[in-house]
Amino acid sequence: MIWALVPAAGSGTRCGDGLPKQYRTLAGAPMLRQTLLRLFAQTSIGGAVVALAADDAHWSRMAGTFPKPVLTCIGGAARAASVLAALRALPTDVAADDLVLVHDAARPCVQVDDIARLLVAAQANRAGALLAAPLRDTLKRAAADGRVAASVPREHLWRALTPQAFARGLLIDALEHARRDGVSVTDEAMAIERIGLHPTLVEGREDNIKVTVAEDLALAEHILAIQQAEAAP
Repeated sequence: MIWALVPAAGSGTRCGDGLPKQYRTLAGAPMLRQTLLRLFAQTSIGGAVVALAADDAHWSRMAGTFPKPVLTCIGGAARAASVLAALRALPTDVAADDLVLVHDAARPCVQVDDIARLLVAAQANRAGALLAAPLRDTLKRAAADGRVAASVPREHLWRALTPQAFARGLLIDALEHARRDGVSVTDEAMAIERIGLHPTLVEGREDNIKVTVAEDLALAEHILAIQQAEAAP
């Protein structure tokens, strides 16, 4: 089976009210719960490892309430450290060449069909794969004084989304390589790229948003309601 890794050790302060954003209520449940349940709706995913902050006081309210196994570990100050901790917390029967998925705790709207297509692509490329969306807006580069310095061609530019899927051993090696080099990678694909490999871009739905600020919660709740209506018979 495939395991999902969910880094959830951040404070999420930009979402306001003092509660880490992964525990903010979304459609009647904590966002982290909604995210895990969405991942578990993909039948290929058999369990998850959640990387938590050392002082997390909220997870215990959800522990033991999921339909599939959920393990926890203590994450780090940066995303890469949390993902490494989750990789090391996987059960011993997860082999180095087994695929693992890394998914943002704050992306509760990912679609099961997108995950299925991602897995197919990751299995076909030893460098793995990631969900992404081609840029559709016009990009501007700013000058120091805040005026436009130039327009940036958007052809061949994509926004990286999650999940991202890689072999367990490869991802550990790539993340450790970046750590030794003192490089803070902002997603797992960046770590893979740094060792000379090229993950496959799999176009994902635009509604796979990442909740960052408080206003995003209302948008995510609206998206979930639309998705539920679309799935209704």
